[in-house]
Amino acid sequence: MLQQKIVIKVTTCCDKCRSKALKTAATVAGVNSVALEGDDKEKLVVIGERVDAACLTKALRRKMNFAILESVEEVKPQEEKNDDNKPTTSCCVERPRCELVSVVYDTNPEACTIM
Repeated sequence: MLQQKIVIKVTTCCDKCRSKALKTAATVAGVNSVALEGDDKEKLVVIGERVDAACLTKALRRKMNFAILESVEEVKPQEEKNDDNKPTTSCCVERPRCELVSVVYDTNPEACTIM
């Protein structure tokens, strides 16, 4: 699934308003992460899958009295770099194989034999 990044401008005058905006956005279905960005923490950045940006903005307007949808864009998944210089973790190292050992019981324990 492709994720989308939604940026919504909200008015946040205090910590309580910021918390309210973050909580409102986080409860919407499909939201993976929520953050406030910008100099005055006025831009709410929401990343998620199948999030209805219009409904999210409307919900924020109800709670915050002001919200403007600024942008919606697709976020490409980041590919992990395989660094050969990185040490491998213990779970990735091949484990030594166990040797099969058979135990032989001597029927005559009184006789000492060295094989």
